[in-house]
Amino acid sequence: MKAAEPDAPVLKLIQAKRPLIIAHRGYMQFAPENTQPAFKLAIEAGADLVELDYHHSRDGVPVLMHDYTLDRTTDAVKRWGGAKIRVDQKTAAELQTLDAGAWFSPGFAGTKVLLLGEALDFIQGNGGVTLIERKEGDAATCAQLLRDKNLINRLVLQSFDWEYLKKFHELEPTQVLGALGPPGRLADGSKPGERPKLLDAAWLDDLEKSGAKVVVWNDQVNKDAVRQAHKRKLKVWIYTINDPAAANKLLDMGVDGIITNNTGLLWRTLALRAMK
Repeated sequence: MKAAEPDAPVLKLIQAKRPLIIAHRGYMQFAPENTQPAFKLAIEAGADLVELDYHHSRDGVPVLMHDYTLDRTTDAVKRWGGAKIRVDQKTAAELQTLDAGAWFSPGFAGTKVLLLGEALDFIQGNGGVTLIERKEGDAATCAQLLRDKNLINRLVLQSFDWEYLKKFHELEPTQVLGALGPPGRLADGSKPGERPKLLDAAWLDDLEKSGAKVVVWNDQVNKDAVRQAHKRKLKVWIYTINDPAAANKLLDMGVDGIITNNTGLLWRTLALRAMK
């Protein structure tokens, strides 16, 4: 099994000496999530990584959407009637006829639903680095897309499904993966049940079986958990933090990255810490 290339672009980024600022669904504070305008603002604001979510369409194409249904962030209900229309009930071509911006603000009316490939072209082609979150879809399709675009290890891929990560790791062992937690499914395919949500050694044991190099957790962490992760040479990123006080508490623990809806606010938080 190949080891990750030491000079891979994304490895250099995640090994930065300072905490990374990661734009959640783009700069979603000021533009509709998972759209080109949100990605453009995130890149302009200096986000280290631009996070996005994808599902598969009915015809198996990776398409950007956070929710399993189209209701909240598109005009699908108005367009097609009914409610709770799932992403995987429509073809990619049908999904791309939707308006993905008007729900956020009239100024973004006409913003289209992006295919994952289109989003990668835009972010990676404009100086950004993508953090892909897989919501639904098989590992082989995403792996082939990244190969076709020469993006293996030029971005990070994450999921709450650690079995998916394990399968992706088997296909592309050099690709840097992030294990979102607490997970919906462990690397062996089982569900974790009612385990405590706090990051601990037991979670880290399971996480390492997925092939992930980054622990991407909620705020249920403490300094000891971060220390244990670092001892295993794992990075720790925390989601989704929009409050400077919460960010400072996590940064004091030594976390390596923060996912946020407000990129500028987190940069300001880092700047103020540097002035102390």
